[in-house]
Amino acid sequence: MSRSFDGGLDARHLRVAVVASRFNETISRQLLDGSSDCLRRHGIAEENLSVVWVPGAFELPATAMRLASSNEFDAIVCVGAVIRGETPHFDFVAGHATSGIGRVALTTGIPVTCGVLTTDTVAQAAERAGGKMGNKGFEAAQAAIEMANLFAALPKPAPEL
Repeated sequence: MSRSFDGGLDARHLRVAVVASRFNETISRQLLDGSSDCLRRHGIAEENLSVVWVPGAFELPATAMRLASSNEFDAIVCVGAVIRGETPHFDFVAGHATSGIGRVALTTGIPVTCGVLTTDTVAQAAERAGGKMGNKGFEAAQAAIEMANLFAALPKPAPEL
């Protein structure tokens, strides 16, 4: 008989941290509001929701790693916005943030979701932070809930030798 695993969207028992980038704060705050709204709608207790502000998107992975390594959180949501300018700085920051966030999840085994927008314009970012394209912070929090529940249901990793 086959087994099926599903994460579900019940956050009542979860401990979640949302790490938000202060750079492009207007957009980041909307993404944070979306994440917090999602977590509350799915039942997270206020004492189990932590918000951590960092200077910019570049600092998201290191902070997520610190939080994931603490064993105090079931999932971590990273939010922020990297908006293209006239220099290649965008490429370096966006690449570091997104690959670093993924690496934290793989390294620690804690679900870490990426609600970091990488857009060409502020208008595009606004559309994805509560505008006509939805709120990617809400979506990242929803994925974090599902992944935390899924990881809890999956077989535990074998101990390292």
